[in-house]
Amino acid sequence: MEKDSLFYHPGLLAGFAVLVVIMLLLDLGIFNKKSHAVTNKEAIIWSLVWISLSMAFSGVIYWVFNAESHEVALEKFSQFQSAYWIEKALSVDNLFVFILVFGFFNVPKENHHKVLFWGIIGALVLRAIFIFSGVELIKLTYLPEMNIFGHNVQINVIMTLFGLFLVYAGIKSAFADDDDDEEKDFSKSPGAKFIYKFFKVSKNYDKDNFFTVENGIKVATPLLVVVGVIEFTDLLFAVDSIPAIFAIAPKDPFILYTSNIFAILGLRALYFLLANFIHLFSKLKYGLAIILSFIGVKMVIAPIYHIESMHSLIVVGGVLVLSVLASVAFPEKKEEAAD
Repeated sequence: MEKDSLFYHPGLLAGFAVLVVIMLLLDLGIFNKKSHAVTNKEAIIWSLVWISLSMAFSGVIYWVFNAESHEVALEKFSQFQSAYWIEKALSVDNLFVFILVFGFFNVPKENHHKVLFWGIIGALVLRAIFIFSGVELIKLTYLPEMNIFGHNVQINVIMTLFGLFLVYAGIKSAFADDDDDEEKDFSKSPGAKFIYKFFKVSKNYDKDNFFTVENGIKVATPLLVVVGVIEFTDLLFAVDSIPAIFAIAPKDPFILYTSNIFAILGLRALYFLLANFIHLFSKLKYGLAIILSFIGVKMVIAPIYHIESMHSLIVVGGVLVLSVLASVAFPEKKEEAAD
C-alpha cells in the first residue's frame, strides 16, 4: 500500500511551509519592495533559485524515506520530480495567456510582478483545496474488484474520467488555434466581471495600488481587475494540471501539493524570461499535448498496467527537451513571432 508522506512524516510539511513563507517574505518584502520592471538577469537568478530549492527539497524527500527503504525513497523522489515537471510544463502554457492579459489591459511592466505575486498567493489556496479534496474523493470512488482479461482489477471512476478527459484535452490542444486567445476580450472574463460586480473600477492606474481615491470616493484600479482575470485563468488551467498530477501519486497529497506549489512559485521569474524568449517555446504546445495524452492513457490503464513513476519522469522530461529543441531548430517566422 502506498504511503502518505503527510501521515508518516508530518515534519516535511512543517519544513515546506516555513521555507515557502520565508521565501515569499524575502521576495515581496525585501527584493521586490519597490515595484520595478524585472530584468532578464533577475529573472534568471530567481528561476535558478526556485528550481534549485525544488530539486533540493526532492533530495530531502529521498533522504527522509531512504531511512525506510531505497525503493520507497526512489519512488517518492520520482513522484515529486514527475509531478513538478508536469506542472511546470503545463504552467508555461498558462504564462502565454498571462502575456496576452497584461497586453490587453496595458499593465505597466513594473506592476507585472505584483500581479503575479498575488495571483500565486491565490493559487496556493485553490490548489490546496483541489488536491486534498481530490485525493479524498479518489479514495471514495473505487469500484468493487472485477476480472478483466484474466486480471483482478479495481477501477477508480474519478481517475478513469480524469484520464479520458486528459486524452481529449491533449488531442484538442495539439490542434488548437493560438489566435483564439489573442482575439479574446479579457474584460468579459468571469474574473473581471467578479471585480466589476463588487467594486467601482477606475479607468486609470495608480502606480501599483489596487485601490485609489477619485473625487473623494475609494475605487478599485484596473490592476485589481487584472488580478481577478489572472486568478480565474489559473483556475481554468488547474482543470488540466491537477488531474494530470493525480496520475503520479493519487494517494499522497503531500507529494502532489509540494511539487505543485514549487512549480507555481517559480512561474513569476519564468514569465519574464518567457516574454523575452518566446521563440524558444513555439513548439511546446505539441509537447504538452503528448504529455497530457500520455498521462491520460496512464490513468485509464492503471488498474491493468502500472507505469512506474521513474518511467513517467523519463517520458515527461524527454518530451519537454525535444519540444524546446524542435522550437530552436524550427523557429517561427519573424512576422509570426512579432504578432
